[in-house]
Amino acid sequence: MHPSEPVLRGSGETPTSPSLLANPLDFISEDHLRERQICTVIDGLATADALNRRSATAVLRFLNEELSVHLRDEAEDLFPLLARRCTQEDAIEGVIDRIRADQDAAMRLLPQVRAMLAGCLDSGVNLTAEERAVLSRFAGHVRRHLVAENAILLPIARARLTRADLRTLSEHMRRRRGLPDLAETTDAE
Repeated sequence: MHPSEPVLRGSGETPTSPSLLANPLDFISEDHLRERQICTVIDGLATADALNRRSATAVLRFLNEELSVHLRDEAEDLFPLLARRCTQEDAIEGVIDRIRADQDAAMRLLPQVRAMLAGCLDSGVNLTAEERAVLSRFAGHVRRHLVAENAILLPIARARLTRADLRTLSEHMRRRRGLPDLAETTDAE
């Protein structure tokens, strides 16, 4: 993808396209759209009279296959890069701390969310009122950290990270997903 090409947003209904990894901040932004879409599906599960097996399976697949990789992208690469590049006036440490607090709260609920959905799928029973409340709390924590990431973190990242930072971020994200590194290009290309 060339910088002048517009980024076409997906629906968030499918995993983020690896083609966006050439532009890692666009990939992360698209992953955030995916997370918001999953939160909408979780809300549907929490309010439905009967378990929608397809929706529960989609949520489990996302939680098991996508979420942890995305969180590692941020914790292992994006947050440290921002901490190195940001100025004191950016106050990025406080933003990162708030994001991590909501991520941690969601991650504490994650094993329970996985077990509840898997148990309902295995047994064919519906979610209890308590389980629905857990789903709602989980989605709430995810949404809160997404708001801070989209409104504060990503705009600062776009302003502060260097081209070399973005290349490194892209390489690490590709490796995390088992994809080969992109061929090196020169600035003239």
